[in-house]
Amino acid sequence: MTPTLKLVEQLISSASVTPQDGGCQNLISQRLATLGFACETIVSGPDDFSVTNLWAKRTASVHSSQAPAKTLVFAGHTDVVPTGPLAHWDSDPFTPSYRDGRLYGRGASDMKTSLAAFVVSIEEFLAANPNPSINIALLITSDEEGPAHDGTVVVCNQLKARGEVLDYCIVGEPTSVERTGDMIKNGRRGTMSGKLTVKGVQGHIAYPHLAKNPIHLLAPALAELTTIEWDKGNAFFPPTTWQVSNIHGGTGASNVIPGEVVVDFNFRFCTESTPESLQKRLCSVLDRHALDYDLKWVIGGLPFLTTPGPLVDAVRQAILDETGLTAELSTTGGTSDGRFIAAICPQVIECGPPNATIHKVNENIHLSDIEPLTNIYRRTLENLNRLANA
Repeated sequence: MTPTLKLVEQLISSASVTPQDGGCQNLISQRLATLGFACETIVSGPDDFSVTNLWAKRTASVHSSQAPAKTLVFAGHTDVVPTGPLAHWDSDPFTPSYRDGRLYGRGASDMKTSLAAFVVSIEEFLAANPNPSINIALLITSDEEGPAHDGTVVVCNQLKARGEVLDYCIVGEPTSVERTGDMIKNGRRGTMSGKLTVKGVQGHIAYPHLAKNPIHLLAPALAELTTIEWDKGNAFFPPTTWQVSNIHGGTGASNVIPGEVVVDFNFRFCTESTPESLQKRLCSVLDRHALDYDLKWVIGGLPFLTTPGPLVDAVRQAILDETGLTAELSTTGGTSDGRFIAAICPQVIECGPPNATIHKVNENIHLSDIEPLTNIYRRTLENLNRLANA
């Protein structure tokens, strides 16, 4: 039973279905406090949806004549998605269980193994480097799997207001595919959703000349939107995509022409486009088809990109030294809290265990993926500390 595995067991045993923390952050804070971290709990949200956030920082001892120490932040979340029907699980999702060389439990991959690896890697690093030249911090939330309104974004806004400077951030999202370290995310696409309401005139389906069918009116514009090339992407991002997620029209009766049709859609966009440019192009199509419409937009997050540099190099070297793998850089997948941190931190990457079982029944992680992750984080600390001393 390694220190990392023991802590993973403790974290899994703490049921923390979003937005609950289940005592996980208190457990982490106790470990960090003994290492000289100043730990601050930031609670946000209404009473019936209270979110717990942890900001913990250990400041390096730097003489006033020297340049300010760089700050590396480990970021993650203690909340997990609901389990679904317990009868579908082969073992209790909040009781760590072992089968065929794997650890089973909700959060095993997403992302309690990463949290445990953060803590143990810092403990090991500070044991060998009691006076490092870098600041180390952790930003942990219980609102990543939920709406994400009262979690990382709240902490980032407070840090920005305080003038806190962050230089590097590693988010512990499960980014690997086959083995820990084979892929890291050096950016994510932005997400923007729209709710389009196209208006017509309701009427009897047998008298279409007395009505105006909004579905028919929308169809040509919808067909055109599906063919648009929004951008070509770039060296790090695939092209921006536009997808319809839902269409609803009608009263439920088969003999009524609806008075309106509602379309939900989403852009996943790269750094070649902006929310403003995408909104303008989409509206131009609707206007050209002379539609009577309302349109509401929600920007879920802007794209971010960390090009190869100190942080990417430090992490990839750590992975190579630990596993022999050359980590692939990728920006695929959904969004993460990295989108909030990137607003106040110039270098953000995501690095974690394989993601094949995340959010699934019988979520698990292979035992062979746990210790390498701890060692990768520790080696990254060592690499950045050497860089600071160079």
